[in-house]
Amino acid sequence: MKFRGGIDFPLRDICSLSERAGERIVIIGSGPSVKGAELSSLPERSALLLNGAISLIGQIREPLAVAIEDERFVWRHFGLMRERMTRREVPLLLSPGVMRAICELDIDLLRDRPIILIDDIRKPYGLPRRDKAALTGFDFVVLEAEAGFSADPDQGVFQGGSVAISALQFALATGAREIGFLGVDITNANAPRFYEKEGNVAYSGIAGAEARILAHIGLARDAAEAMGVRLSNHSQVSALRSIGLDYRPLDQTVS
Repeated sequence: MKFRGGIDFPLRDICSLSERAGERIVIIGSGPSVKGAELSSLPERSALLLNGAISLIGQIREPLAVAIEDERFVWRHFGLMRERMTRREVPLLLSPGVMRAICELDIDLLRDRPIILIDDIRKPYGLPRRDKAALTGFDFVVLEAEAGFSADPDQGVFQGGSVAISALQFALATGAREIGFLGVDITNANAPRFYEKEGNVAYSGIAGAEARILAHIGLARDAAEAMGVRLSNHSQVSALRSIGLDYRPLDQTVS
């Protein structure tokens, strides 16, 4: 994939993630519920960090990967990205917009990195928008009303208002047997993220997209059940409880 200056970034596929992943993956968002979580119980290379959860690098063992989908996060928190994303062997799941923003600010942050593209299956990078008929023609796609699920994220993922949706599709493709959520709270999206302070809170559209986010995750939950994969919720305040993902402590593994 080429960006400004003609620099070509070779992209990796899901195998780069699968080779690092174990039986358990925990998708960690930026919700307030991350505060106080006992992160030391997480195995190495099990944490898939979303956006501001990169601030946890150093507190947790080596993360599985980092996923950033919204370029606004780059513009607001590039200093944090530069400070924490120093381990170049950790895969980066990035949208085209995020890659473009990083190239504008400091292209070196992307050099010599395993980069996996978060591509919108409805409107793939460099291709025309796909209609419903085109999407239902893929045997790896499930559609239900406005929600969708892709079992082949290398071909694209369904985006739906939260990078957690895209991250879940990638996580399910690794072969992990349990996928947990921490800090994917949704209900308290207007409260400061765990790394923010009162009075310096960036806008979040997650609260307004709650129904859409839950529809996507609910569809992925059904796909996970068919694959024999357990989804777990590690936040007592998460809206995920409303779709049947009851709270389970982070240090409590599936028996």
